[in-house]
Amino acid sequence: MSVNKIILVGNVGKDPEIKYFDNDNVKANFSVATSERGYTAANGTQVPERTEWHNIVCWRGLAQVVEKFVKKGTQVYIEGKLRTRSYDDQNGVKRYITEVYADNMELLSRRGGAPEHSDSSASNANERSYNAPNSSPDSAADLSNNVSDVDDLPF
Repeated sequence: MSVNKIILVGNVGKDPEIKYFDNDNVKANFSVATSERGYTAANGTQVPERTEWHNIVCWRGLAQVVEKFVKKGTQVYIEGKLRTRSYDDQNGVKRYITEVYADNMELLSRRGGAPEHSDSSASNANERSYNAPNSSPDSAADLSNNVSDVDDLPF
């Protein structure tokens, strides 16, 4: 048995790139930054803040939600799996990229990155979760059914 699961909470680094394909598939790519706070160790050593950047890929209905509601600065919760792929760059050098294929996303802040409420229990009531049970491009599932209430989102 094996498990490939990743959970991220972070801020979107730039507006998502959206691509539509001939077969009505839609794909969204964006980056999310996660940060670990800096601290001072017991011996006085300063450990600086560390930021990691993650490449996120969403397909179909989840990508449509990203297109409508996610932009630079939005705080998101992402669940998904890691995938690594390779490509040849413009000089013919083989490059590798690791991406998070999102299965679930929750919007944790309004579109400008500003929190909806300062009271965390109140903001939890307004979070929206979007699931993509099979979000890979080779899936035949239509994920638009998972986002039927998109038009009544509170932001």
